[in-house]
Amino acid sequence: MQTLAHFGDGGPGPWILFFPVIWALVIAGGITLLRRTVRRGRGGPWRPAAADDSPITVLGHRFASGEIDEDEYWRRLSVLDERFGRTGKGGAA
Repeated sequence: MQTLAHFGDGGPGPWILFFPVIWALVIAGGITLLRRTVRRGRGGPWRPAAADDSPITVLGHRFASGEIDEDEYWRRLSVLDERFGRTGKGGAA
């Protein structure tokens, strides 16, 4: 009887099933990793709930809510610009 690639004749025997199983596990792991990564990108359950809490953003929220006036906002913003910089400026300093 010739089963599992001639096991009795010196063939690989049941080991011939080892490589397809390994490839199936690799593919399943890749799909799982991809799905988890995509889910995180959409704001899935693993994404941290904290929003952008940079000092400039906090200052903007305080100004928008009326905690500080316009003069105070611009004064503090100039200090924060010197210290942290702004990503949306677009010009060289």
